Amino acid sequence: MTGTQLTITLTGGHCSDAQAVLRTLEPVFGPPDSQPKDEHATVHTAIFGETESSAPTPPDTSGRTGVADPMTVTLQGTPEAVHKAGETLAATFTVRDRGTVSGDQEQERELLIEA
Repeated sequence: MTGTQLTITLTGGHCSDAQAVLRTLEPVFGPPDSQPKDEHATVHTAIFGETESSAPTPPDTSGRTGVADPMTVTLQGTPEAVHKAGETLAATFTVRDRGTVSGDQEQERELLIEA
């Protein structure tokens, strides 16, 4: 799955919560193109390109992490990337699936990360 791109949009929550969500995905997809920095922003967007590694590092599931306020996460990319990102986030956070829309070669999935 090398070369897979995943776009993530985080709405609501605090900047530090958005950073925590992105850090959770880094072992699987590599570093994002940018990190949330604006404490006053209500929407953060980042793009991941999956790492070249054939065996990505699994997320640390030793304990669930919370966020200060509920946060909506929109994942866009190939069905495989969206599925992998959803599984990774669900292993770390309390996540509610809000639905998936599939296109010809891309998928969009909305999740709610609960406080």
